[in-house]
Amino acid sequence: MRESRNSHTEFLTVEATPFPERIASLPKAELHLHLEGSIRPATASALAARHGVKLTEEEVRRRYAYTNFAGFLDAFKWVTSFVRGPKDFALIAVDLAEQLIEQKVVYAEVTLSVGVMFLRQQQPEANFAAILKATEPFEKRGLRLNWIFDAVRQFGAGAAMRVVQAARRCSSRRIVAFGIGGDELSMAAGEFRGVYERAAEYGFHRLIHAGEIGGPEKIREAIEILGVERVGHGIAAIRDVGLMETLAERGIPLEICPASNLRTGALGVQVGKSEATMEEHPLAEIVRRGVAVTLSTDDPAMFHTSLEEEYRNAWRIGLTEEEMAGVVENGFRYAFGEVR
Repeated sequence: MRESRNSHTEFLTVEATPFPERIASLPKAELHLHLEGSIRPATASALAARHGVKLTEEEVRRRYAYTNFAGFLDAFKWVTSFVRGPKDFALIAVDLAEQLIEQKVVYAEVTLSVGVMFLRQQQPEANFAAILKATEPFEKRGLRLNWIFDAVRQFGAGAAMRVVQAARRCSSRRIVAFGIGGDELSMAAGEFRGVYERAAEYGFHRLIHAGEIGGPEKIREAIEILGVERVGHGIAAIRDVGLMETLAERGIPLEICPASNLRTGALGVQVGKSEATMEEHPLAEIVRRGVAVTLSTDDPAMFHTSLEEEYRNAWRIGLTEEEMAGVVENGFRYAFGEVR
């Protein structure tokens, strides 16, 4: 619903405005997307059955219901416990690729939780090789996939360095970046300075989750201490005008995921409400402050969303058609790999 002013009556009227077909039809890129967070209930059931566990789709859906960030992390740990080796990773990668093609996505940078692989004593190189082989046919169908090796913040700098080294050993042009996710409140950014310096030395782009449930200072630390080139989420920037000016001046984009922000409670944290609504998301104001923004799904199966739905969320939040067209273009402009 939109408000419009009638110049003759000076009254505000509310009129229904359909979602712009032009935006729906545009080919898109997605830059903040976790492979393990794309596991749909049917796929989770199939994975569990492979390992001798009976699991209904309804049980998965119940697990995918949470109201805060801690609940989401618990669900993520649970579902990834069924992803145990190369064949499992190949299965979920193919399923994700099919989902992306259905949504007119032509380019994606997909995050792999390599830190979790190490925690579970898996071999990241073998898992990644299986993923590459399984998704290769999708290139001919118009989908280019690149990959981000991701560490878990609360596991510490030593574990994060193992992820960087694994990325180097894989020696693949498809690995375009190193990042860190997990609990941003668990450890100071300075603890990871050496890790990011090593990632840069190896030629990897650098990003991090920051300003999701943490404050704007977490984004500043990521920029100034770690030298990140993109920020995952970053919605806390709305609380610091100077920070938004810095992001705009330096051309550092925020990878914003509205449904994720709502369902993890991160949005409520940043706007100071226990039960925030999608319409209260700061996306529109951040865009109008000149900050580059991309739209993504984060963990689409776990947040019951799709890239199409995220653009509809942006429309509900108040972005204009032209602003959304700019966001679509940003997905390609700020990609780390070759997109076209």
